[in-house]
Amino acid sequence: MDELLKAIWHAFTALDVDKSGKVSKSQLKVLSHNLCTVMKIPHDPVALEEHFKDDDEGPVSNQGYMPYLNRFILDKVQDNFDRIDFNRMCWTLCARKNLNRNHLLISDDDAFKIWCIFNFLSEDRYPLVMVSEEIEYFLRKLTEAMGGSWIEEKFEEYKLQLSSKHQCLNVWELIELVGMGHFSKGMDRQTLSMGINEVFQELILDVLKQGYMMKKGHKRKNWTERWFLLNFVFTVTLMCHFYGDFILMDTFPFPLIEGKKCLFYVKCSDKSFEVSASDKKKKQEWIQGIQTCITLLKVGHPAPHHEARQKRRELRQKQQAEQEELELRMKELQTANENKQSELEAMRKKLEEAAANAAEEERRRLQTQSELQDLYRVEMEKEKMVRQQMEEQVAQKSSELEQYLQRVKELENMYHRLEEALEEERQARQDEETVRKLQATLLEEEVSKRAELEQIHLYQQQTISQTQAEKQELERERLAKESALQSAMQQLQQLEADRWGALEQYEEVMKKLADAANNTKSWKDKVAHHEGLIRLIQPGPKYPQKITNWGPAAFTETELSLREKDWQEKKNRPPTPQ
Repeated sequence: MDELLKAIWHAFTALDVDKSGKVSKSQLKVLSHNLCTVMKIPHDPVALEEHFKDDDEGPVSNQGYMPYLNRFILDKVQDNFDRIDFNRMCWTLCARKNLNRNHLLISDDDAFKIWCIFNFLSEDRYPLVMVSEEIEYFLRKLTEAMGGSWIEEKFEEYKLQLSSKHQCLNVWELIELVGMGHFSKGMDRQTLSMGINEVFQELILDVLKQGYMMKKGHKRKNWTERWFLLNFVFTVTLMCHFYGDFILMDTFPFPLIEGKKCLFYVKCSDKSFEVSASDKKKKQEWIQGIQTCITLLKVGHPAPHHEARQKRRELRQKQQAEQEELELRMKELQTANENKQSELEAMRKKLEEAAANAAEEERRRLQTQSELQDLYRVEMEKEKMVRQQMEEQVAQKSSELEQYLQRVKELENMYHRLEEALEEERQARQDEETVRKLQATLLEEEVSKRAELEQIHLYQQQTISQTQAEKQELERERLAKESALQSAMQQLQQLEADRWGALEQYEEVMKKLADAANNTKSWKDKVAHHEGLIRLIQPGPKYPQKITNWGPAAFTETELSLREKDWQEKKNRPPTPQ
C-alpha cells in the first residue's frame, strides 16, 4: 500500500503546476478515474462531488484529497490489477513535467524502472527522498548487475557532495545520476540498460535469480539450454523459457555421477525435472536460492530484499533515534557547555579583573616598594649619620669613660686615704679615751687625797683645843702630818704635773683629731664635689662636755654629782681616832 501511495503522490505533485500544494477538482477527477481504471475499481464520479461539496473555495490540497483516496479507491483495491500498468500510468503523469531527457544515456523505459526502484527504496515520508544508504545499496547492486567492481572511495567522494542536500536525492536527481553515467563509466548503454533491468526485476518483480541452465527433456531425454527465472510473489515460481511457469515444491542435489557434478532435481507441484548449472558455484546458488524462498514462504516472511529493506529502515530508525538521542544529549551537553562557557567566561572576567587588580596591586606594591626604598635610603642615610654621631658619641663616651675610670681610680685612692684618715681619727679617739681614763683616775686620786687632807685639817682643828701636851703631841703629829702633807702635796704636784702632761697629750690628740676631721672634711668635700654621692658621718660628743679649771673634764655632770655626794658623806663622817 505504501508503494501505491508513493506513485499516486508523484502523480498528484505533477498536477500541482504552480507548486502551491493544491490541485483543481477537474484534474483530481481525471486522476481518480485513471486510478480506478488501472486498478480495476468501479469509478463513482458523484462520490468525488459529494466528498468536496463543502469545499468550494478552490483547489484541493494533498491532505484534503487523502480521505477520499483512502475511502473510495485504496480501501477497495484487490490484487487483481497489474502493478506495472499502475506505476506506468502514474509515471506518465509525472515524467511529462519533471523528466529532463537531455544528455541521458538511458531510455524512458529505463528511467521508469529507476522511478519504480526509487519508490521501493525511498523513505515513507513526504516529500519522497532516497537516503544515502539506499542510494549506495542501489548503485552497488547496479554495478554488480553490470559486472563491474564497486569503488567505495568514489561513492564517499559523492557523499561529500550530498552533504549540502542533507544526504538524500529525489527521484529525478537519482534518474539523472544514473542516466548521466556517473557510476557506469566504461560501460555501454546496453550493459547499463541490462543492469537496470536486472535490479528492477529483483526489487520490483521479485525475481530473486535468473540465468541459463541445461534442462533435460521428459520425452527425448536430451539436454537443452534454457533461461530460468526464480520469482517470489505469493508462491515460489520457476519460469522456464519455452515451457512456462512451475510452482516449486522443493529441490535437492542429484546423486554424484562421474562427469555430472552440477546436476540437481527441481520438484514442482505437478512434476519434477533435472537441470544442470554451468559450475558448482552456480548450482549451489540456485539450490540455496530456491530453498531460501520456499523456507521464507512457509514461515510467511516476505522476499529477502523486502526483509533486507525493512531491516535497513529499522536500523536507520534506530540510528536516527540514537542520533536524535545523541543530538539531545549533545544539546544538553552544549547547553551545559554553554553554561560552563558562561561560567568560564565569568571566571575569565573575574580572573581578568583579579589580574587587573593584581597588576594594580603589583603596581602599587612596586610604587610602595620604590617609596619604601627611597624612604629606606633616606633612613639609611639618617641611620648612617646617626651611626656616625653615635660613633662620635661612643668615642666621646669612651673618652669620658676613661676620664670617669680615672676619676674612679682617683676616688678609690681618695677613699683609701680617707679610710686611712678615719683609721687615724679612730686611733686618736682611742688615745683620747685612754688619756681621759687616765685623767679620770688621776682626778679620783686627787679627790681622795683632798678628802684625806681635809680630814687631816679638820682633825687638826679639833685637836687644837686639846692640851698643850696633846698640842705638842699634836704638833709632833702635825709636823709629821705636815711632812706627810708636804709629801702628799709633792705627790699632788707630781700628779698635777702628770695631769698637765696628760692634758697636753690630750690637746695634742685633739689637735690631731681636729686635723683628721679637717682632712676628712676636705676629702668629703672633694668626693661630694666629684660625685655628690659619699656623705661621711663625723663622730661627735656623746654627752655635753664638762669644763673644769684644768680644762675639759674626763667625766660627765652626773658622774661629778655622784662624786660630790660621796665626798660630802665622807666629810660629814666623824674622823677616825688615832
